[in-house]
Amino acid sequence: MEDKLRVELHEAMKNKNTVRTSTLRMMMAEITHKKKETGKPVSEEEIFKVLYSMLRKREDAIVQFQQGNREDLAEKEKAEMEIIREFLPKQLGEEEIRKEARIVLAEMGAADMKSLGKVMGILTKKLAGVAQGSVISKVVKEELSK
Repeated sequence: MEDKLRVELHEAMKNKNTVRTSTLRMMMAEITHKKKETGKPVSEEEIFKVLYSMLRKREDAIVQFQQGNREDLAEKEKAEMEIIREFLPKQLGEEEIRKEARIVLAEMGAADMKSLGKVMGILTKKLAGVAQGSVISKVVKEELSK
């Protein structure tokens, strides 16, 4: 993953694509920070977590910029999000997550909200990298409230 980022960064610099260059540099900096924080090489799953964190920060920033009538800055954040998404695995849709949730709920015999924590623990590990926790949580809560 890091090698791919370096190659993409080199290409972006060569093509003088400033938004892509700065976004790729931020991504690499976040990964480097994670390495220093843990003191060991980071796995691809940890890199995905870092990238998802970057996406959430941008989503929050977009809301703030739109509330402040700064569409120009919101558009820049949206462009950065698109670049970050290129390096993440394809996300499952709500229906695919719902299927997985139903399987786990059936296996566990979970029928009420008291089981939410256990179900979330299993599903977040099972769907790591292909589904965001907020979406998984929403789906599980809907299934448990039926």
